[in-house]
Amino acid sequence: METRPLGDTGHESSVMTFGAIALNWLEQEGADHLVELVLDHGVNHFDVAPTYGDAELKLGPKLRQHREEIFLGCKTQERGYEGAKRKLERSLDRLGVDRIDLYQVHGLEYEDELDEITADDGALRAFREAQEAGQIGHIGLTSHGNPGLIQDAIDRIDDLETLMFPLNPVVVGKGDAEHDYEGVFEAAEDAGIGTLGIKAFAKGRWPSTDELPEADRPYANWYEPVDSPDEISERFDFAASRGIDTVVSPGDPKLVAMVLHAASQYDGMDEAAQRSLVERLRHDESPVPEQLHH
Repeated sequence: METRPLGDTGHESSVMTFGAIALNWLEQEGADHLVELVLDHGVNHFDVAPTYGDAELKLGPKLRQHREEIFLGCKTQERGYEGAKRKLERSLDRLGVDRIDLYQVHGLEYEDELDEITADDGALRAFREAQEAGQIGHIGLTSHGNPGLIQDAIDRIDDLETLMFPLNPVVVGKGDAEHDYEGVFEAAEDAGIGTLGIKAFAKGRWPSTDELPEADRPYANWYEPVDSPDEISERFDFAASRGIDTVVSPGDPKLVAMVLHAASQYDGMDEAAQRSLVERLRHDESPVPEQLHH
């Protein structure tokens, strides 16, 4: 599988990152098999979080067995110093490792959160102390909210090394400030920040729970995904061809094999094909940015 420099981190990430939330929906044996499948396809970048149910615990056995082959990303939703410190220790314990390669602020959505993490008693202080102690390698941030806020974070966090944000043809086609993740990408590129694309396979929001109860959804994703091999390949090719360093696989294990195939076969998408896809999908409803009540 193709690899690309992850910004200026010095790491070469596989063009697909394994979204390890998929492990939460499997028993341990199935989780072990899925990790082996992902590694066999040449994926070297994994992403997990404490909010992903038992995913950290399910990843642990194969992670420890293949530790040198895996660039491990984890994250925290804690915004303050003490909380971030505790959550990092908990993740290290659950994963059974003594170091996380990339530790990320998880799901930044609001300006006051950015104020909080950058304050003297904010989460970034805990990140930097852990980095000095060798517990984490690099510092990152994830968001599927306001693109302008992500750009503010680039300006305000001078040791930010990676960003994870949505990129798909629907948001590209909107062409407004609310969906300007391409602007985020350009700012990240200029700053030497590594880029991870999420929601590449998002088709739209699920119908309301009245129309389709959560228990009846065919996939565990919080958005409705595209789910045919051709659509998945088309979406993967699009995201990877926009220059993003690595594309994160969706959260349902039933989709992972198709994304692995698409990533293994990836050989680019020309500009005319990209434009055609954007034009076809630009009027679709986008599940990002997700508007949360605050």
